Amino acid sequence: MSLIAIADIQHADLALVPTIRECSYVTIRVVPHSGTDPETDLFFFHVECDDRGFDDFDRTIEADPTVAEAMRVADSKDTRIYRLRHTDDTILLSPIVAKLGGLMLEAESTHGAWRVRLRLPDREAVASLWEFCEEEGMSFELVQLFRQDDHDLGIQPNLTEAQRIALVTAHREGYFEEPRETSLEELADELDISPTAVGGRLRRGISRLIEVSVLDE
Repeated sequence: MSLIAIADIQHADLALVPTIRECSYVTIRVVPHSGTDPETDLFFFHVECDDRGFDDFDRTIEADPTVAEAMRVADSKDTRIYRLRHTDDTILLSPIVAKLGGLMLEAESTHGAWRVRLRLPDREAVASLWEFCEEEGMSFELVQLFRQDDHDLGIQPNLTEAQRIALVTAHREGYFEEPRETSLEELADELDISPTAVGGRLRRGISRLIEVSVLDE
């Protein structure tokens, strides 16, 4: 019976952490299934940006010491997918997770670190991962640990953390009430982002929730 571990992991040499620390206005996610093979040296990342645009982000990623090569492979107004090759000194988490018999289900940037959602075979694997991080000088903060059968295994909405926070905040402040009890501008002040960014996160979050809970397959 496998375990699900959610943890915040950070280190200056961990993949893309220098960019995550510098560009707090973007949300970076590993594209599912692209980085789970320990033999591959190409990784794909989905990047969501607010209305400040990608110019500063592109300059930052070019200077990131963990990035040897970066190529934009798809884009829209506020989202892009990048294909990256990392430098030899970059610390990669997915190979050690795979060696432990686990799988990286999700990885998303948060507060200068990566928040990862891992499926691991047992508590010994969790302990081995913690020991690896300690030996590498990496910060490993376990947020949640539970057995897989303790939670619903159905389709998950796969919201970004930024979308989840925006939706929860909007609901708590009465944005979805009729009449509305708050505005995008007030939500923007609370979240410390622009009203345009708040609106975008709400739209994309709601769209994703509809896809997995309302629309037919």
